[in-house]
This record gives sequence, C-alpha cells and structure tokens, in this order.
Amino acid sequence: MIRRVFVTFAAAALLTVAPAAQNTASLASLKTTPEATDFKSTSTYDDVVKFMKAVDEASPIVFYTTYGTTTEGRAMPMAVVGTGLEGAAGASPAAVKATGKLRVHIQGNIHAGEVEGKESAQMLLRDLAQHKHDDWLRSIVFLITPIFNADGNEKFSLTNRGRQNGPINGMGTRAQAQGLNINRDFMKLETPEARAFAKQWNDYDPHVGFDLHTSDGSFHAYHLTYAPPLNPDTPAAILSLMKDEWFPFVTKNIKAKHGWETFYYGNVQGAGGRGGRGGQGGRGGDAGAGGRSPEVSRSDQPAGPRTWASFEALPRYHNSYVGMRNRFALLSEAYSYLTFEDRIKATNAFLEETLTFAAQNADRLKKICADADKASIVGRTLGTRTQLKRGGTVQILMGEVEDVTNPSGGGAMYLRKDVVHPEQMNDMMWFESPKTEAVPSTYYVPAAATKAIDLLRAHGVRVERVARAVTGVEHFTITTNTARPVPNNSIDFGQHGVRTLDGSWGAAPGVTVPAGAFAVAVNQPLGLLAFYLLEPTSDDGLTTWNVFDDLLPPEANTYPVLRKR
Repeated sequence: MIRRVFVTFAAAALLTVAPAAQNTASLASLKTTPEATDFKSTSTYDDVVKFMKAVDEASPIVFYTTYGTTTEGRAMPMAVVGTGLEGAAGASPAAVKATGKLRVHIQGNIHAGEVEGKESAQMLLRDLAQHKHDDWLRSIVFLITPIFNADGNEKFSLTNRGRQNGPINGMGTRAQAQGLNINRDFMKLETPEARAFAKQWNDYDPHVGFDLHTSDGSFHAYHLTYAPPLNPDTPAAILSLMKDEWFPFVTKNIKAKHGWETFYYGNVQGAGGRGGRGGQGGRGGDAGAGGRSPEVSRSDQPAGPRTWASFEALPRYHNSYVGMRNRFALLSEAYSYLTFEDRIKATNAFLEETLTFAAQNADRLKKICADADKASIVGRTLGTRTQLKRGGTVQILMGEVEDVTNPSGGGAMYLRKDVVHPEQMNDMMWFESPKTEAVPSTYYVPAAATKAIDLLRAHGVRVERVARAVTGVEHFTITTNTARPVPNNSIDFGQHGVRTLDGSWGAAPGVTVPAGAFAVAVNQPLGLLAFYLLEPTSDDGLTTWNVFDDLLPPEANTYPVLRKR
C-alpha cells in the first residue's frame, strides 16, 4: 500500500514556520544513530523509520512508503526519491516509471550484522533531500530500502559478527526471524522479505540494484570489495559494461579522492590461509560476508601461488538474481576490520562513484536493459550449472590486522593495519558452465504443480493456461535423481535436501500437453530467469529446491515439465 507518513505533530508544526528555511535546518541537524553516538551504535528499526519519515516530511522530493511485512510483522520501509513525482501518487510504480528516468534500487542490511549499508543509505537519503546531488536526480529516480532484514536487526548482540570491528554496542543477526538467510532465498522465495523484494521489482522494475554488505575473511588491504552479477548466463552487455567501464571508473576515482584501494570480492585459497596478522601467516578460517568462499590451508597442497576466488554464481544470491532479470547489480563489501566509521565512509564513497557513473550513463544503462528484455534466447545454448573458472594471475593487495579489545564488552576484535603486501595470485574470480542446454521456446508445467506456478508468478514470470492440447513436445528422461540429506540448523538451506537431476531431453511421441496445463513462453522479458528456474539440470531451479518433489518419486523416469523447441 502506498502512503505518505508524517512525523509527530510537534515536529510537523515546527516545519510550518518559514518552511524552506526550516526544512533545510531540520535536515542539516538530522543525524543517523552512528553520527549521534560517535559511531558506537548502529540504528534500530525504529531509528531508521523515524529518520526516513523526518526526511520525507522535510523534502518534497522524498516519499516514504512501505513495500512488505517481515515475519515478525514489521513494515518494510522504502523511500522513493526523485523530481517530477509530486502528488499523492508520487511513490507509486506508475509515477516512478512515468518519469522515464533510470530507476536505481539501493538496499542495505540483508545481513543485519553488516550494518554499514543501512547507515550509508540513510545518509544518501538525507543528501538527496538536501540537494547535494541534483545532477543525479536529473536522470535517476531512487528506491532506497536501508533495513531489508528488519527482524534480524533487532536481535542485537556484541558477538553477532565475531571479530568485526564494531559497532561496539552490538549489531543484529545474519538470519531473519525464520532463521533463514535472505541472501540465499532469491530463487525459492521462502521468506516474506524475499517475496516482498520480488514484488517490489515486478512493480517498479529497477534498472540497477545495489546490495550493501560487510566482508570479513581474508586479511587483505582493500577498504571495499565489489562484484557484478556472476552467473555466465547474465547478458553479455551488462557484464562487459560493468567490468570494462563501471568498476574501473569507481576504483580509479576512489583511489584518487581517498587513497583507498578497492577490488573484486574474493577470498584467499591456498597455503597460508588468510594472509597475515601482525605480519605472520594466518590459518584459513571463517568465510567472508555471506559464508561464501572460505580460505583453505592444507599441508597437501602443492607449493605455488595462492588463489583469489570469488563466491558462488548462483541466482539465490542477490547480485546474480538481478543479473538473471536482465538488470545491473552491484554488490559492495566494506572491509570488516576497518573501524565502523571508516566502513561507512568506504560505503559512502562507493555509492558516490557508482552513482556518478550511473547518472552520466543513464541512457546507455536503460538501453542495455531494454535490449536484453527484447532479445530472444530461444535456441541459444546456455549454462544450467556453474563452476569457478581458472584464469591467469592477478595482483592482490594483502594486508595485516592487529588484536584490539571491544571497550563495551571486552571481546576481541581485529583492526586493519595500514600496510600493503602485493601478491601475485591465481585468478578464480569468474565462472564457466560445465553443464549446458539448448533453450526451448516453451515449457509446459502440469496443472497439479501448484507450488511451481505460484513461485513462477511470484518472480514475475508470465504463465498462461493451455487452452488446447499441445503435441510435438519433448520430455526429459532421468538418469540420476539425487537429494542431499536435510541439513541441521542451516540458515542457507532451511529444510531443503537440495535435489539434482541428470538426464537428457528427447522427443516424446504420443505425449500430449492437456488443456488446463500452464505454458511458460521463453520469449518474455524474464525468459532467462524462467529458463534457470525450469531446466531440470539447473543448480538453482525449482527442482533444486524440492518444488517438484511430490511429482518426482524415486522411481520417476521423466521430469514432470515438458517443453517444445
């Protein structure tokens, strides 16, 4: 529901006096929780909502609304920011799209212990309202959601992020209230938060999506690391612009303005583990933010260069999911062992440079998205599984940390030391597809597969009833059907023993798709996403997440979905 929400009566009355001057003054004095506590504390859910409502009340270009409800019943706040949106319907999807501008979604706090994005997004909202970036607003409309995992945010503890350097008064949890990791839920959509995200993207259709994180793991020398969509099926024009232009622009400008190094997200694999603590080699330990790519230290590994390796290229992660929707995705990872204040500053700098590039290239970005939506993938050979691809070598800047004590609770933290150790490493930042499939024109889903139909529609994939029986289809003959055991207390997998099918497609003489089944045409804007969801050998599709289990008993010989080339 779209609604404008106002601050308290007393604050509203104050703003009626000399409105322009008073509004400017109120924004200038408005502080985030870290700013008001000398960066000792991060914002609570109520802090964020009050801050956003105050900015909404003070600025005619900011529209506060909500876009979903969390497991524990909290409204999920969003600010729509842009010019040309005046009026009661200013925050509506129709009004936003009618501007014709580049639509940019900025999301923070998907992991509620990684709080820098939550704070940077609020600061950006205030800066936009203060007209500090009017040049951006000429070509961009913003959708800002600072506190995606609102329930996890409220479960404050001093130890939720291990040795992360603050905020010293604690932070929230990685999982949301169901105990699930939202950043593994973008394909199965089991959390209300992920469902709200999918609806938001179906309604507003952003061209660009930011997901702001914090990364522990390797002892590197970067203030911030980043990633684009990683799945090799991502439209080539999106990846080439990001790798050849956008990220180089950001890296160069942050270095020139701040002296800080930034680079592609990774973790060290190989002898020596993390890198160094106080100059000594460390042992491989916890993974980076996301639990993505733990470092390895094994005595049986051959001597030679270590490896800088990315995390998984699965669309269950935000960045690759957004790429599957033919859109630009930017993942940022502020370095966990910087101080809390410096992590916010690094995230602010990342937003500053990425958004400057976006504003300067808004028409190009929109055209690339539109072209990807129109392009047919029917008949192409695309990947259904991914694996890391070994490239050449790359120079990685490794660093060191020192032990410090949290003054609030006495716990141990790491603090980044201002040293840099360049090291040539094997490049394993990108992916290839060990399993591929020719893309058909249409999939046919049986009417009994109600869970599958609901999930496809929740993603925004167009699904239509079959009015007349269809012949000349193919079926998938299963050679192996394997499900892993259901893991214990896994925030990434929940109660899923993920399933893997192998086999092959072939002609199905005498098989007919009955009227009443559902057809999913691949020639649609979300055709790539539909392909990855419905292909039986997909490593992150409906089969993976047990959606077809009631139609796939162990003795099943064929996959329940048919297709036509």
